[in-house]
Amino acid sequence: MNDINISSTDMNLLKVFEALYIEGSASRAAQTLGLTQSTVSASLRRLRTLYNDRLFVREGKGLAPTTTAHQLKPLIFDALDKIRETLQLVNHNTTNYQNRTIVIGLSDDFEIALAGKLIEKLALDAPHLRPIFRQAYSVIVPDLLQDNVIDVAITSGTGNSRFIRRQLLGKSHYSCIINRRYTQKLPLLTLEEFISFDHVLVSSAGYVGIVDNALARNHLKRHIIASTTHFAALPFFLQQENRIATIPAHAATALAQLDDLTVLPCPLELESYPVEAAWRAKDDQSPLIQTVVASIKTVLESILS
Repeated sequence: MNDINISSTDMNLLKVFEALYIEGSASRAAQTLGLTQSTVSASLRRLRTLYNDRLFVREGKGLAPTTTAHQLKPLIFDALDKIRETLQLVNHNTTNYQNRTIVIGLSDDFEIALAGKLIEKLALDAPHLRPIFRQAYSVIVPDLLQDNVIDVAITSGTGNSRFIRRQLLGKSHYSCIINRRYTQKLPLLTLEEFISFDHVLVSSAGYVGIVDNALARNHLKRHIIASTTHFAALPFFLQQENRIATIPAHAATALAQLDDLTVLPCPLELESYPVEAAWRAKDDQSPLIQTVVASIKTVLESILS
């Protein structure tokens, strides 16, 4: 990188970097910033000189970040957020989130259940804020937070870390989801009937799940016909009447509202689990983080109740 005197550097270039990274297009970045496309292109040339790297390269109809741009992203985004927070300190009533984003990490069971409602809630609590939902599982949430890949996480547990703050939002449990045509014949499931189904497993590993562990304690076993890592794929797996899946109740309810599926209580005793919000400890006093976490809590309470 060139030896640059920061006093001679136009800090507005960082906002152009942010917009290009988010939008992946010079024209969309220009629209976001309220600038002409030629101004954004000129700013990109200055950024390339400043960082001695191309930063964004043509890919299809858009622009893709280089390795250097990916490395710069968390630093530049964090710097801009800190500057915005200083402005909020002198204007506590500000609701100006224009051109700002918040990256929320969550698994797709939570995304299916709450994303739509959270968008509506944030439109009221933080007008113009743009949420970006990113796939994140509990085991990788701490690394994603510390690497500034995500800003907030909705998770079933992150472990203990002095770098991360957590807030318990509620508890969830498990339900069964099957093709609606089957419930016309049998409104409730016995354990024997439950085991007789062909089961679809949703698991990051794809081999066993909480149901298998509970069955093993009772010296029982189920037949898993297929595994997937995505809850959103379940409606396609469950087209046949003899198939069933056991998944978090919030996701089962959301899927059943959109597809020809129905939710039944699981005849197997499965433990409930905590649902938490997590964020970086250094962002504890951030008004934006506080607002987003409060919005998530409100939406989740309505879903988990």
